Amino acid sequence: MASSVVVSLLILSAAGLLPLLVYSKGGFSMELIHRDSPKSPFYDPTSTAYSRLKAAAQRSRARATYFRQAMQKSTLSESPASAPAAADNFYSDITPNTFEYLMSIYLGSPAEKILAIADTGSDLIWIQCKPCDECYHQSAPLFDPQASSTYKVVSCEAESCSALPQGSCGSESQCEYNYAYGDGSFVDGFLSTETISFDAIGGRRVQFPKSFFGCTHRSNGTFDQNDGGLVGLGGGQLSLIRQLGSAIDNKFSYCLPSADQTSATSRLNFGSNAVVPGGSNGAVTTPLIPGYPDTFYFLSLEQISVSGQAGAVNVKPAASTNAKKAKDIGGNIIIDSGTTLTLIDDEALQSVTSKVVSSVKLPRVTDPEGVFSLCFDVSGEGGNNAKFPDITFHFSGGAAVVLHKSNAFIESATNVLCLALISSDGIGINIFGNIAQQNFHIEYDLGAMQLTLAPADCANL
Repeated sequence: MASSVVVSLLILSAAGLLPLLVYSKGGFSMELIHRDSPKSPFYDPTSTAYSRLKAAAQRSRARATYFRQAMQKSTLSESPASAPAAADNFYSDITPNTFEYLMSIYLGSPAEKILAIADTGSDLIWIQCKPCDECYHQSAPLFDPQASSTYKVVSCEAESCSALPQGSCGSESQCEYNYAYGDGSFVDGFLSTETISFDAIGGRRVQFPKSFFGCTHRSNGTFDQNDGGLVGLGGGQLSLIRQLGSAIDNKFSYCLPSADQTSATSRLNFGSNAVVPGGSNGAVTTPLIPGYPDTFYFLSLEQISVSGQAGAVNVKPAASTNAKKAKDIGGNIIIDSGTTLTLIDDEALQSVTSKVVSSVKLPRVTDPEGVFSLCFDVSGEGGNNAKFPDITFHFSGGAAVVLHKSNAFIESATNVLCLALISSDGIGINIFGNIAQQNFHIEYDLGAMQLTLAPADCANL
């Protein structure tokens, strides 16, 4: 694309409104902040790598549980015999504090900076707004829509209102939403349009006028005072990605540094910046599979193999919670940047565990935190020199994603190294988590419905 400034027109099909994106060179990148980074308001200098891992494991289980419940709700909503519990209540797919990454956005004219959760497991962008008399306490100032010249509430007669999973009509014909979270938390407000802007790496300000977001005027629950809102990066109609659409060629990507580099800058890329370069060493591509709800990015995981061990482990097909078209589409695992650990069905996990035990010649120990089922004592010379096998995830389309030691094993305590996989049994959904994704450049092409992963040094990309 030419280096001169280009004005791209995009259409959100659910709404028929026309946000404008002004940018140059066809793409841009911005910073992702890990919740444990010194740049994050959630940073705790007294925490240890082990305490952070334990907390992340708890968030992973909670997040997976709510993913399953969201899928069950979505499946039920497909049935004509099923009726929602309340006309204005939608069960959201996450809990407020199960996130891992944050991003800065600017909202309004003049622009106000807001630090929000960046979440590939959600769609709606929402921010706390004035007046907010019945809201959780927020440290940062609330967004004041009346102070912005570009703010507008969406009418409940507008086509965009129907893009909400459940919407209702306010007293002045305003499109109202109510998202209830799995732990009882909720946000309630009006679907609106506003100019959303980002500080692109390199110093440019990128603007998206007439973008849809939820202006929250009522909230409660387990939100943290450092939460300013949420930016949905999922696959549903109201997500940031779907709203940008053709202006970013329906592409975004990220590159997450390893777990011991939480202070390193992660990048969230859009448009041409999101493309994995052709000929990238080790790049593989697999289909993105349609699933329910369309928020989630489903893949088809066929087998898992352990280097040096004969035979690959088969992974169960799609669970009944994704049932309606599971036989046809075959999506059986969600790729999610907001879940730390990788979850697979217990039968597959036991088979992988057996192969790893055969490969690693070290004493087994119990994980002191009780998170992982397979751990080794890596103290002394034997542990320092021990070889750990690569573990390869075989996705559909011949995409073999090779996980080296840093992606497949994690230090749970001093001199204790564990296989970084946990069972999804009892939860009911497999997830390819962010430890497995670290130091891969991962491109989501929603136009072609495919995912490309390429090994990369994400701290220096």
